[in-house]
Amino acid sequence: MQVTVRIIRRPEIADPEATTVARSLANLGYEEVSGVRTGREFILDVASDDPETVRDRVTAMCEQILANPVIEDYEILIDGSPEPPPPPTADS
Repeated sequence: MQVTVRIIRRPEIADPEATTVARSLANLGYEEVSGVRTGREFILDVASDDPETVRDRVTAMCEQILANPVIEDYEILIDGSPEPPPPPTADS
């Protein structure tokens, strides 16, 4: 099963790379861009046919190594279908 994990910084966390890109776009004349956020994407091939098990395992991977849950949010797409957002944690 193919799983895509998209990771992005939380809106309240500074994103200096995005700030630089936004400034550069404006300098190049792309004034229609009003905001930029940067992120990462992982594409995983997971050996399982059970979407619920895959989602649970990939969520654990995100919490342990793929994302920094203190400053980043993530979205899990299994075969292109998005998951519901994860429940808020005590740290959120």
